Amino acid sequence: MSLMKTGIAIYFILSLYSIKSFAAENDSLYYVLDRTIDRQAFYISEKERRIERLKQLLSIGDLTPKQQFDINNKLYDEYRKYQTDSATLYMLKNKEIANRLSIDTLITETNIKMAYLYSARGLYIEAKNLLDSIEKDSLTDKLQPDYYEVCETFCSGYGQSNNNIFYYQESEKYRDSLLAILDAPSLRYRIAYAAKLLYSNAGGEAQLLELMNETDASKAERGIVAYFLGYMYQMKGSPEMAKKYFSISAIADIEHCIRDNASIRALSLIYFADGNIDRAYRLMQFAINDALACNLPYRTVEISASYPIINAAYREKENSQKRNLQTMLFIISVLLVCLAIGLGYIYKQMKRLSAIKNKLHETNGKLNELNRNLCESNHNLEESNIIKEEYIAHFFNLCSAYIEKMEAYRRTLNRYASNGQFDDLYKLLRSNKLVESELAELYEKFDIIFLNLYPSFVEEFNALQTQDEQVVLKKGELMNTELRIFALIRLGITDSAKIAGFLRYSISTIYNYRVKARNNATVSREQFEDCVMKIGAKKHRPA
Repeated sequence: MSLMKTGIAIYFILSLYSIKSFAAENDSLYYVLDRTIDRQAFYISEKERRIERLKQLLSIGDLTPKQQFDINNKLYDEYRKYQTDSATLYMLKNKEIANRLSIDTLITETNIKMAYLYSARGLYIEAKNLLDSIEKDSLTDKLQPDYYEVCETFCSGYGQSNNNIFYYQESEKYRDSLLAILDAPSLRYRIAYAAKLLYSNAGGEAQLLELMNETDASKAERGIVAYFLGYMYQMKGSPEMAKKYFSISAIADIEHCIRDNASIRALSLIYFADGNIDRAYRLMQFAINDALACNLPYRTVEISASYPIINAAYREKENSQKRNLQTMLFIISVLLVCLAIGLGYIYKQMKRLSAIKNKLHETNGKLNELNRNLCESNHNLEESNIIKEEYIAHFFNLCSAYIEKMEAYRRTLNRYASNGQFDDLYKLLRSNKLVESELAELYEKFDIIFLNLYPSFVEEFNALQTQDEQVVLKKGELMNTELRIFALIRLGITDSAKIAGFLRYSISTIYNYRVKARNNATVSREQFEDCVMKIGAKKHRPA
């Protein structure tokens, strides 16, 4: 039991693999067929060149009627399944030649070919009249196969047109007659025999497959053999195999410019049944164009039975695609509007962000300015603190020294008074030497302390004055009166009265010094004292 299940499973897997292989092979064949359809113009141009060469032979002078007849037969062979109107034209010319020559075999040969053309064009009454006019007993061995083949074709086509089984039966009889006179090894016999087996449901697959192996792409018969195989597999319910051989048949027919073909229509119907509307429509459109170009009414009637259905399905698919496209375009339009709104909003937000960034940049600039001012204020404060610390230390030193000097001066006065040295006492009290000495010492200490705080003051002050008006110190001088005035200004004492009191000069003298320095400044008069206030600000270090 388990072996049976395994066998079934293997068979199922092999079947699936086989189906997939056929599907892949058929897709490849379809693409070959598609390229072949695209190259139809090339094959037609090749055929037209062959036809043109034959026509040029007719223009040669001094051709005998028989030679003309033979060339017309060759043109008939070229046009027979390519363009029936042109084939009929040349057979009418041959009929005229045959009648003029009064050669029965030529007349019979022409009537057989005309009967075939009339059958192909749906002129069954004309075809039957010609066939009935032919005496079978008078047919040569060469014409007998052609006669039975045309009779078989006529009965098959006529029976199909009126769905009369009698003519189908007659068609089979004529095929049997054809087989009876053909050589069994010949390709014509084997194809006819395979067709007999096929249409009588007696097999024929092995014979047709053998013929497929023997007929390569150079032989036009490959198309009919492949068509029989496709038809057989279609009747067996094997659509993938039918696709394969109908495709091979269609490719062969296009390459040999055979427009009287049934493979493309059959292939179109199979693809339509599979739901492949695009392929079905393309093939059916190609088939109807071929039928019209060849002027084959019965093929046109065959195609007309299924073309409207396929055409309607194709149009419906096109309309559906258009509706889908319109829907997609509407959705895309909505999305584009949304995108435009979004971009507008983003642009607005970016502008807002840019404005915020500008404000932030401006604020940062102000903050940096404030920070610089704060740093400068801190530096000035630090500098002021340093100055205050140093001045406090010097103030205490000076106070201590003055207290000691006052104590020594008091003791001297007390001693003069105790000893009764009143003259010396009065002389000492009237003398200005002590005050002058103390002022000189005070200014010297002021110069030392100030230059200790601002060692580059003299150089920087001179840099603010023109070359001719720069201060030149005498030997041993640290600063002079003019420098001390602006040293006090640098320390923040800008009141001329206070400066005059400290330096023991009149206010007008101090004012004159200040005006003179401003007038000789290398900067504007308004900026001069501000520049003096900044001397040594960055270079100052506590001693």
